[in-house]
Amino acid sequence: MNPFEKIKGPRLIDRREALSKIGCGFGALAAFGLGASNGHAAKTENPLEPKLGVVAPRAKRIIFLFMQGGVSHVDSFDYKPRLVADNGRLLDFDDLRAIAKTGSSPKQRVMAPMWNFKQRGESGLWVSDLFPEMAKYADDFCVIRSMQTEGIAHGPATLFLHTGSTNFVRPSMGAWVSYGLGTENQNLPGFVTICPSQGNGGPRNYGTAFLPASFQGTAVGRAGQPATEAVIRNLAASNPYGADPRQLDAIRSLNALQSKAAPKGSDIEAMVQSYELAGRMQLSAPLAFDLDSEPQAIQDLYGIGTKQTDQFGRQCLLARKLAESGVRFIQVNYGDNSNNPSWDQHSNLQKHGDHALAVDRPIAGLLEDLKQRGLLEDTIIWWGGEFGRTPYAEKNGTGRDHNPAGFSIWLAGGGFKSGYVHGETDEFGHHAISDKVHMHDLHATLLHALGLDHETLTYRHAGRDYRLTDVHGHVVHELFS
Repeated sequence: MNPFEKIKGPRLIDRREALSKIGCGFGALAAFGLGASNGHAAKTENPLEPKLGVVAPRAKRIIFLFMQGGVSHVDSFDYKPRLVADNGRLLDFDDLRAIAKTGSSPKQRVMAPMWNFKQRGESGLWVSDLFPEMAKYADDFCVIRSMQTEGIAHGPATLFLHTGSTNFVRPSMGAWVSYGLGTENQNLPGFVTICPSQGNGGPRNYGTAFLPASFQGTAVGRAGQPATEAVIRNLAASNPYGADPRQLDAIRSLNALQSKAAPKGSDIEAMVQSYELAGRMQLSAPLAFDLDSEPQAIQDLYGIGTKQTDQFGRQCLLARKLAESGVRFIQVNYGDNSNNPSWDQHSNLQKHGDHALAVDRPIAGLLEDLKQRGLLEDTIIWWGGEFGRTPYAEKNGTGRDHNPAGFSIWLAGGGFKSGYVHGETDEFGHHAISDKVHMHDLHATLLHALGLDHETLTYRHAGRDYRLTDVHGHVVHELFS
């Protein structure tokens, strides 16, 4: 039966014209998705429908502030007086990169922090002058000083941070969160990454691998471009609700025929779902991405309009608006669009100061804004990079090398303890020595905070059940208040 036979009147179209219109863009499919939500057509199965976790959730969403390249923890959140006392001395360290290259490690010159440390807030948490604005919120931080990860180089370490694997193609953490929980807002994606880099994993860092394509992260803008271009393009000004409901029913029939012939989880099914979401986004995305409508006081809070902070300030404000709109996992990326990430100072560590100036005020503004709106209670802020940096000068120069053996990240909100420090590194800040937290453990803990069990959040692929944490990881319950 021709599904268009029942349409009468002056707008009769034949099969060829119908197929042509459907095949030339997402408009018809998008209209179908909108029609389904308005009773014009039967509701289709939506993989991003909100789902309940298996444990009581402490938070609804994560904002991940990714400091690409590895911030020096011994210059920021891990105060080591021994570095000052032994500054300039040549000592024996197990330099992982030197051992990997030559099998041995020469003596290394201890290098003192380039920024002074102070105890901050009522908690007395040590934070250096590298981040003076963030330091004002020390009482909100849950600092993990005993992080460990896999991968010495940026590529594998960055992939491991995002996917739990250094070399295999695996789903990203944001995709796992979307798969496990769906999205709170059916008119927006469940996972958005803002200005991601195309290097060191690139799209794999927000990809789905073998998970259904519906859980793919939506990239908005890219590193190296102005944040003003971090928008979703081609949002139509027309109103898809104005489509004839009989025509929408006909389109639904054609879609159903195609979906029935294709296996579940196929590219056709994913394409239909993607176009339907694109149609629904016509309603919510313009408001969520409109930063200019924010009060001037809010824009000032994030440093928008100031040369050094405008770029990252816009990204952080967009993250708040997306969180407020119901997006589950939002990643805000600070880094360039090359294989030389911003925080990667192998020489001239003073360059850290330029990058800190760009992110410090916007991150402090994000924390304040979320607190004022009551959003920090059910939003997790995760700050950190793929690894830390060594306590000694690389090649006796003025920079620090990569250090995956012990480094710091901080969490805020979402039920985590505030003004709290977990774990420690040795007296030089080189290796984690107590209450170690592996990246697998951090992934497991963050999923737990969202109500997900990292051991049961699995997907069957190639004959086995895969998960973000592979066969590792444990929840660090001591981090929760």
